[in-house]
Amino acid sequence: MTEKFKGTTTVGIVCRDGVVLAADRRASLGNMVYAKNVTKIYQIDERLAIAGAGNVGDILSLVRLLRAEVRLYRSRVGRSMSAKALATLLANILNGTRYFPYLVWFLVGGYDDAPRLYSVDMAGGITEDKYVAAGSGMEFAFSILDSQYKPEMSVEEGVKLAVRAINSAIKRDVFTGEGITVVTITEKGYRELSEEEVNTILKG
Repeated sequence: MTEKFKGTTTVGIVCRDGVVLAADRRASLGNMVYAKNVTKIYQIDERLAIAGAGNVGDILSLVRLLRAEVRLYRSRVGRSMSAKALATLLANILNGTRYFPYLVWFLVGGYDDAPRLYSVDMAGGITEDKYVAAGSGMEFAFSILDSQYKPEMSVEEGVKLAVRAINSAIKRDVFTGEGITVVTITEKGYRELSEEEVNTILKG
């Protein structure tokens, strides 16, 4: 996918014991900052989450749809939807609307038998990755991820790397800023780090 979405940098990292998703909090309209505390990471199920870049209305519409589909799947099948199944469902929805597209780019993270991370673009293209960045500051985030990612790193190490990657984009990309949201998805479930925890990592 070549289109860049302004106003967002999202990062996903697969660690040996879980997945880390991180994003900035700034939302922009053209060259104007119109919101400074926007949620860009959404819990979909106990061990599933997505990070979204793009049009806010499109993202929220799809989040509501995915949450409903996950609940329906659980009631019909009797178990949680896998990360791959969620990413495939999302890709099918986006591919089916490619002529009147949702202006979005998602990172799908989850923990099944192992941590999983998928990138899904607005045309329904899907790839599984060990680490990925999306949005307007992705080049700056990738410069950190490419040089510092290690396949066997722990979630704790992954959180620090994700914060460094988003912080790099905040410093260099005018459409990225206003703080960092970080979540982890492990065998124990979904957890969002507090602002104090993120600030401690930044200061460290």
